[in-house]
Amino acid sequence: MSGTGAPERETIDGSGLNIVIVAGQWHETIANGLLDGARRALDGAGASYRVVPVPGSFELPVVAKAALDAGADAVVALGVIIRGGTPHFEFVSSAATDGLTRVALDTGKPVGFGVLTLDDEAQGIDRAGLPGSREDKGFEAADAALRTALALRELRA
Repeated sequence: MSGTGAPERETIDGSGLNIVIVAGQWHETIANGLLDGARRALDGAGASYRVVPVPGSFELPVVAKAALDAGADAVVALGVIIRGGTPHFEFVSSAATDGLTRVALDTGKPVGFGVLTLDDEAQGIDRAGLPGSREDKGFEAADAALRTALALRELRA
């Protein structure tokens, strides 16, 4: 099971951080669960944030880059890609993953990776932080973005 071995973490102070959640809109139930989890993490840390919806996961990198270039301290990228019977899954998954990695490296700012690449909808429901889910990947992506932004702030001080 994914998530085995996840560390126990204390709540952090994200006050003063400006975060943008870039949220794909495909698979509404799962996408909304991811978004709710990211909001819980950011609210709990006291970070300021805004949500920018995008059509799907393919569009995440370009909007994430624009948000970071406009001054965001970090981005939380949320998306859902479910395998189908065509190569579309591999193309979109690769483009989103490679694009978001490039954005983080090119800007020197964190991108919390909350893009679920799934074989079926049930896997997404189990990871979306919904009632009965075993994991909360939206929360985890936002928490990772916050912790990385704070680590970079400390290194640059």
